[in-house]
Amino acid sequence: MRLDQRLIALHPGLSRRRAKEVVEKGQVRLDGATVTEPGLEVADDAQPDWDPNRPARRTARLDLVRLHEDEHLLIVDKPAGLLTVPTPGGGDDEDTALRRVEEYVKRLRPRGAFAARVHRLDRETSGALAFALSAQARAGLIDAFRRHAIDRRYVALVAGEPQQDAGTIDAPIRDEWKGGRRGIAREGEDASDAITHWRVLERLRGFALVEVRLETGRQHQIRAHLAHLGHPVLGDPIYGEAKAPRLMLHAARLGLRHPVTGEPVRADSPLPPDFLKPLNRVRQGVAAGLPRDPRRHRPPRKPASRR
Repeated sequence: MRLDQRLIALHPGLSRRRAKEVVEKGQVRLDGATVTEPGLEVADDAQPDWDPNRPARRTARLDLVRLHEDEHLLIVDKPAGLLTVPTPGGGDDEDTALRRVEEYVKRLRPRGAFAARVHRLDRETSGALAFALSAQARAGLIDAFRRHAIDRRYVALVAGEPQQDAGTIDAPIRDEWKGGRRGIAREGEDASDAITHWRVLERLRGFALVEVRLETGRQHQIRAHLAHLGHPVLGDPIYGEAKAPRLMLHAARLGLRHPVTGEPVRADSPLPPDFLKPLNRVRQGVAAGLPRDPRRHRPPRKPASRR
């Protein structure tokens, strides 16, 4: 159940509004960590500790939607077009998700502020992005990503319709950048193992909406793998054709064990308007019975064998 609902069950005198308020104030702890998200999913027998005498936390504004927040972990909803981290030579005033989080944490915790990125999303990819708010959480998250113990699911609108309904791409990604891209490794090239699972959500007359689940997390993995499959992500000028208002790739879910408490955490990011608008135009074309996209796409290729 929701954290605020569990709190009401333990303290029947609390109203829904008051329960939400005390959680957001930071007066509730769960498994030793302060939690500030009223809608956090907890076990039916969870024992949140509410102390009305606990000092309310400082308030600060973050110009990003928060999908999950506690004293160790913050997951935000990154919009397309926002960098995760600064670019080389980008300058101190470069707008990034990391900088916004750092400024937010400094206002929230003037003493001992800590914010670190543990993974990244490409600039034009939107969706769930996690940051560590303590050194302990950072170490735990880095280890979880290293062990591939994170449930990362994406939604992509791709060119063409896959012949199968689901599949797995097991093709190493080249370590070296060539022409601004990674690409699938050829025999003899230095590469890292990369595995991507995919399934079709909707078939849309020459296009497809697919869900992608990462088993590994190489830079540009999804984009390179789907292009290798013969179905590049729409709006991708590097691995496909830039014929969409944005890169049609969205990080829809981030699921993990909390790096400090061990409790399950799941953050779901809904498809944003700038993704839904092009998608709905494609859907409307299908509903109107328009002809299939006349462009021809490469047939699916057999994934390269692993080294």
